[in-house]
Amino acid sequence: MSTEKIKKISVKQVKAARMLLGWSQADLGKAAGLGDVTVPRIEAKDGELGGRAETVQKIITALEKAGCIFLDENGEGPGVRLRKTKRKSK
Repeated sequence: MSTEKIKKISVKQVKAARMLLGWSQADLGKAAGLGDVTVPRIEAKDGELGGRAETVQKIITALEKAGCIFLDENGEGPGVRLRKTKRKSK
């Protein structure tokens, strides 16, 4: 069993990350390797991202791999942003 701690993020952060990427629930499910109903079921609730630890990790990994950075609570609330992209030289 892994002792690595799974990052705690909210359902709202997942929804915001999808919007920043322009992804549908189906897009996230496919990127995370999940079934068709998993993301809609998880996003139907509010609060901390729940479900099986493996499922939560797959969602976080897919969004981070696509360029999302999850921001911890800092007095202004948790958030999400996109990683800067490197400019291509001409």
